Amino acid sequence: MRKVLVMLAQGCEEIEAVTVIDILRRAGIEVTSAGLDDLPVLASRGVMLLADTTLDLAQHQDFNMIVLPGGQPGTDNLKADKRLTALLLQMAQQGKYLAAVCAAPSVLAAAGLLDGRKATCYPTCLDGYPKVDLQTAAVVEDGKIITSRGPGTAMDFALTLVERLVGKTKRLEVEAGLVR
Repeated sequence: MRKVLVMLAQGCEEIEAVTVIDILRRAGIEVTSAGLDDLPVLASRGVMLLADTTLDLAQHQDFNMIVLPGGQPGTDNLKADKRLTALLLQMAQQGKYLAAVCAAPSVLAAAGLLDGRKATCYPTCLDGYPKVDLQTAAVVEDGKIITSRGPGTAMDFALTLVERLVGKTKRLEVEAGLVR
C-alpha cells in the first residue's frame, strides 16, 4: 500500500490540506497527517485540524510521498522547520515524490529542490527564486516533484497525486465518485 505524509502547520490552508487527505484516502492510499508539534492546528481560516501524529514520530517512517499544503503563516512555519527540510532532502535523494501547493512550493525552493525545475505556485510565492522555471498551469510535474497553484486547484492536485501513486484507473474511479 502507498503511504503519504501530509504536513499540517499552524496557519496552513485548510482546503488544500483536507482535500488532499480526503481524496487520497478515497483512493485507498494510507495517509498520515503530521503536525510540527502535538498541538491542534489552527488553519488559516480558523478551522481547527487534529493531526494524526507529530513530525518527530512520522519522520522515521517510510513514505512514498510528502505533501505540503500552503497558506500563511503555515508555509513560513514549514519553511522554518529544519527537521522538515532534512526530511524533504532525504526523500528527494531516495527518489520519493514531493508535492506542494499554493505558497508551499517555496519550501521546496528554499531547500534548493526546485533549482532548474518547472514548478507552479500561488502568484508571487516563487518570485525570490530565480532558478525555478515558473509555470502558470494548475498542476506542474517535473520528475518526482508535483506543484499546484492554490485552493482552487486542490482537487486537480490531489487527483494528480492519486494518478501518480496508484494509476489512472484509480484516479478516474475516484473522480467519478466526486461527480465532477
